[in-house]
Amino acid sequence: MATSGKTLGIVGARGHTGAELIRLVAAHPWLKLAFVSSRGLDGQRVDAHNDAYAGELCYENLDPHAVAAKHADIVVLALPNGKAAHYVEAIDAAAPETVIVDLSADHRFDGSWYYGLPELTRDRWRGEKRISNPGCYATAIELAVTPLEDVLAAPPVCFGVSGYSGAGTGPSDRNDPEKLRDNLMPYALTGHIHEREASFHLGVPVEFMPHVAPHFRGLTVTTNLYLSRALPREEILARFRGRYGSESLVRITDDPPWVSRIAGKHHAEIGGFAVSADHRRVVVVATLDNLLKGAATQAMQNMNIALGFDEFSAIPQETRAGDG
Repeated sequence: MATSGKTLGIVGARGHTGAELIRLVAAHPWLKLAFVSSRGLDGQRVDAHNDAYAGELCYENLDPHAVAAKHADIVVLALPNGKAAHYVEAIDAAAPETVIVDLSADHRFDGSWYYGLPELTRDRWRGEKRISNPGCYATAIELAVTPLEDVLAAPPVCFGVSGYSGAGTGPSDRNDPEKLRDNLMPYALTGHIHEREASFHLGVPVEFMPHVAPHFRGLTVTTNLYLSRALPREEILARFRGRYGSESLVRITDDPPWVSRIAGKHHAEIGGFAVSADHRRVVVVATLDNLLKGAATQAMQNMNIALGFDEFSAIPQETRAGDG
């Protein structure tokens, strides 16, 4: 395991995920924040906006060539979908040794990039320096479906509800607390990017219906799974515990997990496992914090793997407890 220091730059640091990344990096023993790029916060001190960071670093408004010229060991692109290409091109040309972790959906379907959902893909990493961080909903869906993927009789049907932080910081109906008050807002009920992502990486079609609720952070995905043969609940639980029993950031719970209990936590919880009378249908509930295990925490796992650190460096240790 590497223990020498490395440098990190964040592009798009104004958003919720960028703020969580700064918090994690501030606690990392071997990773130093080299720059943070934000057009909206250009010139302002990082510590004025993030109480976890102690230092004199200021936000900068860096174009792709300026980012590449920094020659950081690793760059995280925390940008909206469709904005990563120019940064990747500049880094490829001027600093190909730099590791890139892209938090957008831009490279999740690109086979030349490593798809970094460590609990499912860490054994596929072959030293790639281009890493695509999975989507928050897609992470929950893939974790919930994988242990039963070989016995599916039909596409999984997933009902998702997230806090409004998932809609980003740009003003919209989906992050307006007044419009969300006492409300549940459906959107993109077919063809959501995370539906396509989960289907692509699971290798089975997934049907996904997302909604936004009035809470700020955390998401729930309730997945209906039809089985090709009858399975007792004990065998289903054994599959999930066998698949994730050694994982530090996935917990299996007997009861359905609550989103209020996952907010601010770095792990995912999967539970419920309600089985129909004929044992050919099971309903599984997965929760995670969309800003952490759904984004920043998973990015930290991927960065640690790529840089040769312990995968869980800087991730709070209490999240590594056993199943509930």
